[in-house]
Amino acid sequence: MPDASWVVALTAGVFGLVIGSFLNVVIYRLPKMLERQWAIQCAELKGDEAAPQPAFNLAVPRSSCPRCGHLILWYENIPLVSYLLLRGKCSGCHQAISPRYPLVELATGLLFVWCAWHWGWTASALAWCYFSATLLALALIDWDTTLLPDDLVLPLLWAGLITSALGWIPVRLSDALWGAVAGYLVLWAIYWAFKLLTGKEGMGYGDFKLLAALGAWFGWQGLIPILLMASVIGALIGIVMKVTHSLRDGGAMPFGPFLALGGAAGMVVGPAAILRVIGL
Repeated sequence: MPDASWVVALTAGVFGLVIGSFLNVVIYRLPKMLERQWAIQCAELKGDEAAPQPAFNLAVPRSSCPRCGHLILWYENIPLVSYLLLRGKCSGCHQAISPRYPLVELATGLLFVWCAWHWGWTASALAWCYFSATLLALALIDWDTTLLPDDLVLPLLWAGLITSALGWIPVRLSDALWGAVAGYLVLWAIYWAFKLLTGKEGMGYGDFKLLAALGAWFGWQGLIPILLMASVIGALIGIVMKVTHSLRDGGAMPFGPFLALGGAAGMVVGPAAILRVIGL
């Protein structure tokens, strides 16, 4: 694949900053949208009428400060720039704005720069930009809520199969198909083995689907290095959090962010390089 020029890479980076700003909305609002849907479904199953609620989706209502309700103006919502100009504080109540917002924007921008630099102005670059942005959103949603929404995971899985069929990623369709199947079944088998042995659930079904999606993007050959990397890093961080008493109630820690990290590493250095890094 030809390298992109700096102009193309920087253009992709600016586009990535904008997408990163949108990802912040998705990360915050999508779980709440799902909770609303589940509440309505529960009410319907009970035969009750769900109480009417104001519109709440990715576009409505306008973004506002969660503390004082100050509506964020367009010039306060320019990726990275507005955070720096506001010195990280709300212009209404002057309370600190979480640094995660600009960090998500910056991370997305850098990922898009890398994709454009590596694959050029091609459909492959566009596919991997989508892949990396979706993984970032999934990782943070799972870290915050222990949810991996089907609204993001299933399109990611299908996109892997479709881009493989179109030749936009270097994975044969048969390998992508069996990667999706194996990715799901591996964690499904681990889940049931753990549950039968302990009576507890060690992970959620969203983890099965996410590894299936990664299998579609990297083929069945990429599953072992990605899963090993996710397990090793997840175990190390889990130990640190346990020692520092920073685990959430019940001692649960989501696995999705570490699967996403393994997928991102697979995109940047390749699954084979992951095995070399961990000494296999």
